[in-house]
Amino acid sequence: MKQALVIDDSRAMRMILKKHLLGLGFEVWEAGHGLQALEVLQTKGVPDICLVDWNMPEMNGLEFLKAVRANGAYAGLRIMMVTSETEIDRMLLALEAGADEYVMKPFTQETIQDKLALLGIAA
Repeated sequence: MKQALVIDDSRAMRMILKKHLLGLGFEVWEAGHGLQALEVLQTKGVPDICLVDWNMPEMNGLEFLKAVRANGAYAGLRIMMVTSETEIDRMLLALEAGADEYVMKPFTQETIQDKLALLGIAA
């Protein structure tokens, strides 16, 4: 079974993404911010995909992305930013920092499924 880590400070958004991912056959782990997500990675291992919000307390999504990309243990980890940041400059910044895909909120289950397919992650 594929694993996904959903990182978002909004419990409601975590629930929405979790529902979509469960429907695609994923086991879903959750974290409320980047620091908590790093703890999940250390305890549970590397999932097939991380879906990361940008704006969070403690450690935001871009900081999480940079921290993960700086750690060779997570070299193969795929990261999808799922955020309300809609400016092209923000998207470019995330992609340059190592995000594999970028999804703007609001989104549909089909959007998430299409992005997973682009990354070669079949449910």
